[in-house]
Amino acid sequence: MDREREIFRVTIVGGIVNVVLLIFKFVAGIVGHSGAMVADAIHSLSDFVTDIIVLLFVHISGKPQDKSHDYGHAKFETLATTLIGIALLAVAIGVIYHGGTQIGLWLGGRELPAPGLLALWAALVSIVLKEGIYQYTVRAGRKLASQAVIANAWHHRSDALSSIGTAVGIGGAVLLGSRWTVLDPLASLVVGAFIVRVAIGLLKKGVDELTECSLPDSVEEEILSIVTAYPDVVEPHHLRTRCIGHRYAIELHIRMNGDISLRQAHNRATAIERQLRGHFGEHTHVALHVEPIK
Repeated sequence: MDREREIFRVTIVGGIVNVVLLIFKFVAGIVGHSGAMVADAIHSLSDFVTDIIVLLFVHISGKPQDKSHDYGHAKFETLATTLIGIALLAVAIGVIYHGGTQIGLWLGGRELPAPGLLALWAALVSIVLKEGIYQYTVRAGRKLASQAVIANAWHHRSDALSSIGTAVGIGGAVLLGSRWTVLDPLASLVVGAFIVRVAIGLLKKGVDELTECSLPDSVEEEILSIVTAYPDVVEPHHLRTRCIGHRYAIELHIRMNGDISLRQAHNRATAIERQLRGHFGEHTHVALHVEPIK
């Protein structure tokens, strides 16, 4: 419950910042005639939506195992990460489409409205606030070992970085005059491209976990080195690994001397399980199958 409460608190703080920013950005984008700022406001709106997703799914993932979920509900957190990636990708497509349309109009000879100083100030304020909330959220996510919170932190940072592109575009359009108003939609294209990159990274991680992708080779090598450190344990095989939300699942066959007692074999397997949990986290799922040496 403490972990869930901390995730709730961190996400609420980010949600409040997102609400303030999205209102400010929408007003600044409309009043300041900036398509890039309106796109940035939509990005902040997607941040707020993902805050709600995190609150909902992390609450579900914190439930203990029950009759219908023998391995617990941790993968709901992975599902939240995947949905955040989808939301980001949808935002990026919309931003790129709008920016491309504006550039097409400019190339066709239409003069684009020049953005105002209010839009530039909104971008600068967004950079400061969103980078600050990213640092706050990502530290909490790493401390709590929550991929959903870390994913949400990157959503905050993507907003900060998109605001940098927005500020450059708006600033250029304001300072260089009407001939350079195309810098505003060009900035939105840069923003969209960055968001696509972040979204694909989150989607890959979420889909890998949902499709039972194995843990990295380096982690599996750590597992084998821990097991083979016991002199009476040999030939570890049939290693299967995966992620269940924020925890690892490890299944492994090992061989021991067939002449030892069942109690001795059980005690040794229990010691290995405890060491694996001590190394990878107390909630690590470990299943060892013991076989006699042939």
